[in-house]
Amino acid sequence: MAPQQTLLIILLAPLAAASLIALVGRRKGLLSAGISVGSAAVQMLLTLSLLYGSWKGEPITASVEWLHIGALNVNLGFYLTPLAGMLLFVVTFVGFCIHLFAIGYSDDDEARGRFFGGLSIFMFSMTGIVLSSSLFMIFIFWELVGFSSYMLIGHYLARPSAAAAAKKAFIVNRVGDFGFLIGIIWCFWHYGTTDLATLESIMHANPVLLTTGTATAIALCLFCGVLGKSAQMPLHVWLPDAMEGPTPVSALIHAATMVAAGVYLLGRIWFVYSPSALQVVAVVGTVTAAYAAFCAFGVKDIKKILAYSTLSQLGYLVAAFALGTLYAMQHGDHGLTGVGTAHFHLTTHAFFKALMFLGAGSVIHACHHEQDIFKMGGLLKRMPITAVTFLVGVIAISGIPPFSGFYSKDAILFLAQEENKVIFYILAGTAFLTALYMGRLFFIAFLGSPRSEHVEHAKESSFVMWLPLVVLAILSVVGGFEGIYPEAIKSFLSENVLHPHGAAHQQMLILSLCLGLGGLLLSMLLYFKPASRGNDFLESNLPIVFNILKGRLYFDEFYNFYVAKIQQRFACVVSFLEQVFIQRLMVKGSGSLTGVVGTVIRGVHTGNVRSYAFWFLFGLVLFWVFAIIGF
Repeated sequence: MAPQQTLLIILLAPLAAASLIALVGRRKGLLSAGISVGSAAVQMLLTLSLLYGSWKGEPITASVEWLHIGALNVNLGFYLTPLAGMLLFVVTFVGFCIHLFAIGYSDDDEARGRFFGGLSIFMFSMTGIVLSSSLFMIFIFWELVGFSSYMLIGHYLARPSAAAAAKKAFIVNRVGDFGFLIGIIWCFWHYGTTDLATLESIMHANPVLLTTGTATAIALCLFCGVLGKSAQMPLHVWLPDAMEGPTPVSALIHAATMVAAGVYLLGRIWFVYSPSALQVVAVVGTVTAAYAAFCAFGVKDIKKILAYSTLSQLGYLVAAFALGTLYAMQHGDHGLTGVGTAHFHLTTHAFFKALMFLGAGSVIHACHHEQDIFKMGGLLKRMPITAVTFLVGVIAISGIPPFSGFYSKDAILFLAQEENKVIFYILAGTAFLTALYMGRLFFIAFLGSPRSEHVEHAKESSFVMWLPLVVLAILSVVGGFEGIYPEAIKSFLSENVLHPHGAAHQQMLILSLCLGLGGLLLSMLLYFKPASRGNDFLESNLPIVFNILKGRLYFDEFYNFYVAKIQQRFACVVSFLEQVFIQRLMVKGSGSLTGVVGTVIRGVHTGNVRSYAFWFLFGLVLFWVFAIIGF
């Protein structure tokens, strides 16, 4: 089978599954689950066969003309590179694990068919983003991802909070997507194309193009899409609320797919970013990473803690991309240092974050949908497989060697140290906070004694739920070793990830151990003691700080104030002007004036000879007056 045919099947398999579920499986939950999981398995197996087969990393392209209007030519096609192959591997593999887990998680869901149909639509949309050959095609699937995530986040139709979270995610992402669309149009107008391969060749042939203010403006407009999808400040507010959806949806959105789309977009168009734009991107990523790490301490919901963890790690990824690309530019290299470093951590993060989300789902399922960690406790004895695998994820995200998170986070910290000392210190402090709040989660939820009746009766989840945990736990350990990846991805990582060597490696090793172990040990001191396990340390000792963190620095309140007091009032003024001046004065007024003129003219045409003679004489008098005046 030709690679292009394989990619076409990988793309269309979930779409076919979603269509089949819509036709025959909406009321047959188990059948829908089988169809959806089967399509995910087909995607994963074909991806593995392609990546571990004869493909060595040479670009695979195929396209057909979809739209041609004047100078605008939009093609639909594939553009597979090692970067795209890496994310395709992550999306299909982790996506299959999440589908498998969802079989057990959704066993009591009456809308199981709709749920798995939504999962398949999401996989189709995300695969389309990965394989797209142009910015226009990326935008099409970008919006499909937004639509499918809206359906999945709001899956529980009877829950008002789920509906509100779905609308919030949809609206906030549309704000970023508006800027993204402007960037795409501006890119076509300025460079004459949105085809990724053509655009890259243009930028390489004319590096002077990046020195203009227009190039910076285009790059920042395109970055607006990243702000929305990857939940960077100030468009980060939707992501924690998205936890209202089922836990497999949270894993799918937050681990390796939807939120990764923004970082992947950066890697796909890295060549359009000027140094000025990269400075902005680096600051946004760093601030987001630190902000989310602090906010995690004000949350007690196990899924929302993981959501803020995802926000923080996404900030790491965005900062890594910007710093690495700046590093390559300053060293006279047009390589993919930032892209490789960011996407290496994206891959390892996908493994351990999907593991922790699915572990949280296993806990929630066993505890009758209890999500407050302070009402848990003692789960290590009752759910040993879930607890041990979750601990693997905690150690990996803390950056402790030899777990996968160490290797990718180690590269980011080394890159920050080489490029920007201020950002390095902030990211290092964020790494310490990450270990601290993840230790808080584990020690409170899994150790000690049960603090609710539901937890006392909890037991280990079924085989289809804990098997994906074990697989992802193994990858969370070995995922940092580049040798496990296909040849094309391994070669891409070895060439573009800036790992420290020699004394620098020892320095980073010691630093990672101090940050990771230090954070875990401090969390043990604060939260493992029997006296402090029933309440939060910050809430008891520093209530003002806890309430500020709980309020998420009041971003939502500010946005609500803006919408209610400014935007809504401005909309009312515009509505009033539209009704008075446009509808009544311009539309109805012009119609009324036309009616009056018509009435007068109809009055002249009476059919009476004497009336016509009168108007004739009246016209002659007017003509004579004008003639005299004019004379």
